[in-house]
Amino acid sequence: MLFSKTLQEFVMTALPQLWLPILVTAVLIFIASSLIHMVLKWHNGDYRKLDNEDAVRAAIRAGTPAPGLYVLPHCADMKDMQNPEMVQKFVEGPAGFLTLRAPGAPRIGPALIQWFVFTLVIATATAALAVQTYGIDGNPKYAAHLIGVISLLVYAGASVPEGIWMARPWKSVLKHGIDGAIYAIISALTFMWLWP
Repeated sequence: MLFSKTLQEFVMTALPQLWLPILVTAVLIFIASSLIHMVLKWHNGDYRKLDNEDAVRAAIRAGTPAPGLYVLPHCADMKDMQNPEMVQKFVEGPAGFLTLRAPGAPRIGPALIQWFVFTLVIATATAALAVQTYGIDGNPKYAAHLIGVISLLVYAGASVPEGIWMARPWKSVLKHGIDGAIYAIISALTFMWLWP
């Protein structure tokens, strides 16, 4: 009940005053991420090519897997990890995770829309937390600091669990963390600049 009342108050009173910094933040992060990925291209080295790519593609295609997440070797239950045959599979390798999407050329448009909506959601949520903490008439520097810290946790922290659990190389996690720091700085500065 308290959450819905707080949300309703935010939407009715603060959101009309904060739509500009929310939108500008999302646009600036979108531009920054586009520059990072299309101009600097510093994430390109995160993805390597298999020497036998065509053979691997043929083997996967032969199994006709649906789009989704896969693990090699597959272990349905942690108890199976004690099975000597399963242990041998891990020792022999390869061991890893595989993400498959539907066949066909990648469609960048829907992904870019989803990314922009995500940045809008994060900007809106951080603004709501700042309003709840400091009020709409609060000090813009304090609000911006809180927004920056929360944005850093969201954007930079997002790939850490992948490093821990999915074997994403830590160098790649670090690069995503730097991206996240850039997005957090953009968020903080934009809200400090445009806070009502």
